[in-house]
Amino acid sequence: MFNILLVLEIIGTISFAVSGALVAIKARFDIFGVLVVGCVTAVGGGITRDLIIGATPPAIFFKWYIALVAAVASLGVFIVSYIHRKKFDKLRERIEYINNAFDAVGLAAFTVTGTELAFTVGFSDNVFLCVTLGVLTGVGGGVLRDIFTETSPYIFTKHVYAIASIFGAVLYYVMRLFVENTLIISAVCIAAIIATRLLATKYRWSLPKIQLENTKNEGE
Repeated sequence: MFNILLVLEIIGTISFAVSGALVAIKARFDIFGVLVVGCVTAVGGGITRDLIIGATPPAIFFKWYIALVAAVASLGVFIVSYIHRKKFDKLRERIEYINNAFDAVGLAAFTVTGTELAFTVGFSDNVFLCVTLGVLTGVGGGVLRDIFTETSPYIFTKHVYAIASIFGAVLYYVMRLFVENTLIISAVCIAAIIATRLLATKYRWSLPKIQLENTKNEGE
């Protein structure tokens, strides 16, 4: 299972680093800002998860290679975007699609690793904690990314984002209780989360919102 988790962690790291770097570039950050946001997006969820279960210092500080992967992926995005900087604004819609795809993969991979970690450290009898750890691992980095770039948190505004993670974490938990092959469980749950995210993006699924009409200031 360790090898599966490692592969998923690397996939999630690269995916979220690319997603974070693209958002930072759109926010007009310099190369250092792009690297920081890309890395924070990639490792922020894992740090949050580890702090909740009392695993300090967080695992990322013992896995320097994961941080390096995130930095290299972020730098690669910056270099490619710099080379094609004149076309960046014109290709904004395509870049948004690429960002959504990488973000979906990262969300799926980290949701699965976070939920499995809960089983690994002995919390399998606490469904609420298992699902929470999975979701925090999946969305935590994205929340930090949005804070750093001063944008509305993605999980509250975009296409069934956190719901996809919750769905995947619950599905993983249930399957983990009855299926021994974690590779099959991981594949099914990752596919389910990615499909939910991409379908939500394509068909613009969203949760109900209250559309407030513009009102005059009080006292007028």
